[in-house]
Amino acid sequence: MPEHAFHNPDFLWRNPDPKPSYDVIVVGGGLHGLATGYYLAKNHGIANVAVVERAWLGSGNAVRNTTIIRSNYLRDESAALYEHSLKLWETLAEALDYDLLFDQRGVLQLHHSQADVRSGTRLVHALRLNGIDAEWLDTESVKEFCPLINTSQDIRYPVVGAFLQRRGGIARHDAVVFALARAANRLGVDLIQDCQVTGFEKAGDRVTGIVTSKGRIGAGRIGLVGAGRTPLLAAMAGFPVPIQSSPLQALVSEIVDQVLNCVVMSSGVHVYLSQAHKGELVMGAGRDGYTSYAQRGSFHIIEQQVADALQLFPLFGRIHLLRTWAGIVDVAPDASPIIGPTPVENLFLNCGWGTGGFKATPGSGWVFADTLANGRPHPLVVPFGLDRFERGDLLDEHGAAAVAH
Repeated sequence: MPEHAFHNPDFLWRNPDPKPSYDVIVVGGGLHGLATGYYLAKNHGIANVAVVERAWLGSGNAVRNTTIIRSNYLRDESAALYEHSLKLWETLAEALDYDLLFDQRGVLQLHHSQADVRSGTRLVHALRLNGIDAEWLDTESVKEFCPLINTSQDIRYPVVGAFLQRRGGIARHDAVVFALARAANRLGVDLIQDCQVTGFEKAGDRVTGIVTSKGRIGAGRIGLVGAGRTPLLAAMAGFPVPIQSSPLQALVSEIVDQVLNCVVMSSGVHVYLSQAHKGELVMGAGRDGYTSYAQRGSFHIIEQQVADALQLFPLFGRIHLLRTWAGIVDVAPDASPIIGPTPVENLFLNCGWGTGGFKATPGSGWVFADTLANGRPHPLVVPFGLDRFERGDLLDEHGAAAVAH
């Protein structure tokens, strides 16, 4: 358990020794794993659950993201899944009895060319057809909504319009970890830290348990939710997954007065920015172009995103960089998650979220808990199964995602 945990009164659960067997084991104690454990107990009454984590809870991508929440995805299947998650976000603080600093300040996606405008307006119409809030703003309206943006038409990438989802926003990621862990533990879920999975026990084609650094643990069903480690876990179980893992970098500035009233993204200059409640500017861009499990990345990514941010916000040129970091993103060939059964009976996957992981937290936990409880995919995730790659029925979100975030 991290040292800072002892200063938070909600990090008071025990770190139990594993029981000999559980109805369900969730491998991965990040946001999605904790949400899965919570909804297994809350929605399905299955409390004989263990969430096992190789380090401490939330030590991976959970606290290495940029906290953006939105549901503006182009494909019908993606839009339905992320909108389900956004609706859960809107009541999650009340459900968990914890202030998550969820702030629906709006997500503004800038466009810089006529080609951008066509793709942006297409997204607006697609979202409206799916019953999801979406607006198109011209340059004047962009300036009115976010006065700090440089909307001069004399710059290299002038702002010619923007997509706006007003229900989008941010939340505090570590608060979500605390709240989900506390709620799951109170419902009887065992949260087992410092417990690394080193193998799987099988009887024929059926998984019966896991081998860990704390010994063997039996299980009825097992869900793999370990972002950044999924290909390794799948290989231990005896099957491949079409996943590449890469560093995704971000940074925060020193603390300044609250000046940025929304989340701003741009694919043309490839950067996204928001301002945390404490005052830091949070920004990121694309993932590094190489496969790695290291939580660090290339300096040129940071350099480029800062340069791009200053094109949109010249005012930020005097602000100092405070720190940088990198999470590990698992990306499938079509940039959509993989959720559902595997070739090994009773073993299920929830991976490949790429840059969509944080915003999907409650929705991912909800549908994966339902999948594990019933032994079949939740209706919302039927299209996201591993078998889609055999059929060639991909869910391509590369072009619709705008930027990595």
